[in-house]
Amino acid sequence: MNTRGLALQGVLAAVGLVAAFLTWQREPEGMPGEITILDISKRALEKVRWEDATRYVELFRNPDEEDKLWVRIAEKPKPPPPPAAVPDGGVSDGGVAGGADGGTTPGGADGGVASAPPPAAPLPPPPPKVLRANQNAETLWGRLAPLKGTRAIGELDEKKREELGFVDSPRKLTLTVGGREQVIVIGSPKGLPWATPYVMREDGKVFLLVTTVLPDFENAMNRMVDRRQHKFEEGDYDTIVVTEGKNSRTFLVTGKPPAPMIIAPQNTPGQQDEFVRNWHDRIWRVASLDVLGKGEEPPGSPLQDVFRVEYRKGGKEVGFFQAAKSTQGVYYARTELSAGWIRLPPAFTNLATEAAKVASGS
Repeated sequence: MNTRGLALQGVLAAVGLVAAFLTWQREPEGMPGEITILDISKRALEKVRWEDATRYVELFRNPDEEDKLWVRIAEKPKPPPPPAAVPDGGVSDGGVAGGADGGTTPGGADGGVASAPPPAAPLPPPPPKVLRANQNAETLWGRLAPLKGTRAIGELDEKKREELGFVDSPRKLTLTVGGREQVIVIGSPKGLPWATPYVMREDGKVFLLVTTVLPDFENAMNRMVDRRQHKFEEGDYDTIVVTEGKNSRTFLVTGKPPAPMIIAPQNTPGQQDEFVRNWHDRIWRVASLDVLGKGEEPPGSPLQDVFRVEYRKGGKEVGFFQAAKSTQGVYYARTELSAGWIRLPPAFTNLATEAAKVASGS
């Protein structure tokens, strides 16, 4: 083989290697998450609404806090009950029962026709809960823009749409972009688990949706709501002020986890108060039984204030914990971060009792 032939073979081999490398680098078509259902940007997305027959969940940006995400959870109004079955007019003997009035039911001025009372109207649903969304909701928001699927099915005939559960489906995903709503109908094949969701765009095209999107909406109260007490971390303050009734005491705080926190009265800064430190540690970690929405009043309102913990850094307030008690004896709290009241466990009674000792120094 001459020199020219060897050179040509070398060039072809090099081209083949480059082509193989590029093919290896390129992701194959149809990989999970590679099908775009709605090509929208995260910044352009204004609101997302998931709904089924009984409730809806909305994620949205507050115009006053564009960097904050909120979640609205609500029940839909229940449909009115079907009309009660009407008897046969109250005439069992042809209307001739030997009575002076031609056989009408005694006392029946309408000729013996028994009228059934109308069914009771269903009670209106409770007001929507408006709550701060957590980091999991923020992550979900990012996965919705653009909205991805694992497979493109295409347009289907009416029979196939019915098989996939699209006909009269109450499940929908509505994304609002630039003031325009784009509705995605959600279906699931008959006989298959709901974890296999198909979606149909407004243009009739069908896709297989990424399965990690819907569970967060279906369990929104547990998976989307921010249940943190504060927007700052333990140790991001140097002073706490505990107020109960007319008594109030100020404590200096040093240290930062994982190092032990030291809490000492302001007038004796070198002497740690172990009782106050243990009490505050339980306040900081108290669990919430329920999170109420923005503006939602707890049962047994108006609440009576019990005590308050104010957190300061460099002389400025960074947050607070306000405990209160309902007329039913249930304890609630709210903080600088909470959208509304937080219902506390019954064991909080002990912390409320000890607050009087902390604030008075007795």
